[in-house]
Formats: sequence, structure tokens, C-alpha cells
Amino acid sequence: MPVLSIVVPCYNEEEVLPETTKRLIDVLEELIADELIHESSVILYVDDGSRDRTWELIEQFNRESRFITGLKLARNAGHQNALLSGLMKAKRNADIAVSIDADLQDDLAAIRAMVEKFHEGYEVVYGVRESRTTDTFFKRFTAEGFYKLMRGLGANIVFNHADFRLMSKRALQNLGRFEESNLFLRGIVPMIGFRSTNVYYARAERFAGESKYPLKKMLAFAFDGITSLSVTPIRFVTMLGFIMFVLSILAGIWALIAKIAGSTVTGWSSLMVSLWLIGGVQIMCLGLIGEYVGKIYKETKRRPKYILDIDLDPLGDAKYVGGETHEREEVGTR
Repeated sequence: MPVLSIVVPCYNEEEVLPETTKRLIDVLEELIADELIHESSVILYVDDGSRDRTWELIEQFNRESRFITGLKLARNAGHQNALLSGLMKAKRNADIAVSIDADLQDDLAAIRAMVEKFHEGYEVVYGVRESRTTDTFFKRFTAEGFYKLMRGLGANIVFNHADFRLMSKRALQNLGRFEESNLFLRGIVPMIGFRSTNVYYARAERFAGESKYPLKKMLAFAFDGITSLSVTPIRFVTMLGFIMFVLSILAGIWALIAKIAGSTVTGWSSLMVSLWLIGGVQIMCLGLIGEYVGKIYKETKRRPKYILDIDLDPLGDAKYVGGETHEREEVGTR
């Protein structure tokens, strides 16, 4: 039977964590009783630099239950990096890992369906929302527009899938080979290419607390996803520049003909409009190119994606790991 690790990134989740822990333990106990997973399976909480009592609760649950383990990051590294740190720990001892957020919006019953799909031979199982009826019109419109835009730009992402997924040990080992600093896991995981399938579920309202992804963070996340996975925008800029070049040649020919014919009309307004239009396009293009150059700059620095502070094993065995960072690891076989 496979050892399962449920990886849960947490940031200021003290309000929801007790209920999340109770429900996830129930899921593990049911799967163990039905002989779908090994009894040494665990829940791995990753504290992403929380400022509330999140880590205190994780330590408490770790002392009370053999199922609870934890990682504490030295500072807030962001959702994607926190999730990656948990997945990289999970691959050491687990055969499969399920990543899920702590807010209980994802259907925990789908974890059983994911494990069953793994037993059928799938190595990556995506949790996909059946609908977005619980979202506001604005969030539904922007989210679905984002997925369509990403596909249109050539990114191979699963529609209406976030970070609720199952990955086998072999898939996790290959995920560790991706070394880019600008992480967008829902776009990177499909690149691994192993046999995959979808599990559909209904998404619930957040159980407690506030969303950690306000509009500003959502827009930044979407922009990072677009610029991290696709070079189509910069190719669009190149094409736009070519079109402007062709139009400028045609306009020059027209101006020359008009000058020869003696029918030229000078106008301050038309000149200023033209200058502002061309200047705006140039600034937009330079800004987009600068975004890619900035990402290259970050990649060349080779900074660690996260730094571990405390590594909790089951039943309160804490290891102060200090300077451990994410590094490239060799690929294993299943």
C-alpha cells in the first residue's frame, strides 16, 4: 500500500486549522481502514511565515496525533514556494502526495477518488472544479478568462484546476528538476508528462477566516504565470513593432505623394496624436521586455526558493534545520 502525504501550505490559518486537522485525520483513517494507503501516511503542514498562532497549533497537533507533521519556513516565501517545500519533503518518505489548501474549499472526498486513480495507474491526478457558482461574477469572469488566455498563449494548463492534485513519487522527483525561481506549479506539473487524469468536485465556501489572495495578489499571480510559462507576449510585441514599421512606411509614401501633389495639410493635433500613439506603444513594448529581463535577472541570482526553520516529525520530534534550502535532486524511478 502506498504511503500518502497530504501537503497543506498555511499562512495565518489559525481560525480554520483545528477543523481542517479533524477532517483530514478522518480522511486518512478511512483510507487506511479501507487499505488504500499505508498506516504511516501523514498530514504535512507548511507554515509560510504566519504571524498568528498557526505554528503553535501545528506543534500542538503534532504532539497529539501521529498523523501530523510540519515544516516552518524562516520567512514568508509565498504560496507556490511553500507548497514546493512541502512536496520536496514529502517525496523523501511518501509514495504519493496530495496538495490542498487549508481553507476547506476543496472537497476532501476527492482525495479518495485521487488515490483510487493512482491505484489504476495514474501518476498525476488533477482536482478540477465542476463549476464556479460560489464565485462572484467578477471573480468567475476573470478566472475563466485567465485560463483561456493561458491556453491561447500556448501554456498547457488544466482548465479550472488550481493546486489541488495528487502526484506520485516519480512525478515529485521530476518536479524537483525544475529550477526556475518564478514558480507557477499549475503550469509546470503538466510539463512532466506522466499519465494523468482529472477528478471533478464541487468547491465550497471558505470555512473560516479571510482569503489570502485579494485582487492585487491574484493579478500579480496571473501575470507571473503568463510571463513564466509563455514567450508569446514578447512575440506579440515583435509582431506589433513590425506592423507599426510597415504602417510608418505606407504613411511616409502617402506623405511624399501628398507633398509632390501640393495638397499637404499641416496640423499640430495630428502630429501630437501620432507622437503619443507611437510613444505609448514603445513604452508598452519596453515595459514588457523589461519584465522578461527582470525574470532573467532573478534566475541568474540562483537564490533559494525557501529556507526551512523547523522540521517536525510525527509525535513532536522537532529538528531545527536552519539553513536547509531547496536544491536540485537526481531523478528516481518508480
